[in-house]
Amino acid sequence: MIDAKRLVDQLVGSGVAGGFAGGLAGGALANALSGKKAKKVAGSALQLGGMALVGGLAYKAWQSYKQGSGTTNLTGVESPPAGSAFLPASTDETTANELSLLLARAMIAAAKADGQIDTQESQAVLNQINQLDMPAEDKAFLFEEYGRPLDIRSLTAAVDTPEHAAEVYAASVLMLDSPSPPERIYLDTLARELRLDAGLTNEIHATVQANRAAA
Repeated sequence: MIDAKRLVDQLVGSGVAGGFAGGLAGGALANALSGKKAKKVAGSALQLGGMALVGGLAYKAWQSYKQGSGTTNLTGVESPPAGSAFLPASTDETTANELSLLLARAMIAAAKADGQIDTQESQAVLNQINQLDMPAEDKAFLFEEYGRPLDIRSLTAAVDTPEHAAEVYAASVLMLDSPSPPERIYLDTLARELRLDAGLTNEIHATVQANRAAA
C-alpha cells in the first residue's frame, strides 16, 4: 500500500521529502511529470510538508475570499489549524491518507492536462519516474495513474467537502506555472466540476503566485 502523504511530499518536492531537490513545487517528480521546470514556492512554505502546503495555500485563499479582503498580504503560507477541514488531525490516518491520495491524483491530472504528450514523450516521462529514488509501490501508482485518460469527473467525484475542493484546485494550480491554453481549459473545467466560485479560484491563483519564488 502506498504512503499517499509521502507521495504528495514527493510531488511537491518539499523540504521534508528526502532526495527531492529543487524546493516546493519544483521537485524532480513534478518536473518529470509535467516536462517543465516548475517554479518554487518560497518563504515559510519551505518548512511545510506537501499536504500542509496545499492545505495552507487553500486555507489562506479561502480566508481572503470569505473576508472579502482581496489579494493583499497573501504571502507567508502557514499550515492550517490541525484537525480543520483543510488538514485532518494527525491521529485520523484514514482521512489524511484519502485526502493525500486525492491531492496526488489532482497533481498528476494537472501535469498531463496539456494533452500534447505523444507516446514517445510519455515513455520518456515514465522512464524518468522509474529512475527516481522512491518505493516501488509509489512508482506503480504513478505509472497507473499517469497512464489513465484524463477524467476530471472521476477526480471530482471523490471530493466530499468545499474545503477539499479548494485544496484539489490549489494542488492543480501548483503544478501549472504559466498554464497553456489546454491547461487553462482543464482548470476552468475543474473549477466548474468542483463548483468553486470564480472569486475563490482567483484567490487561489493569487495566493499561489504570491508565494512563488522568483525563477
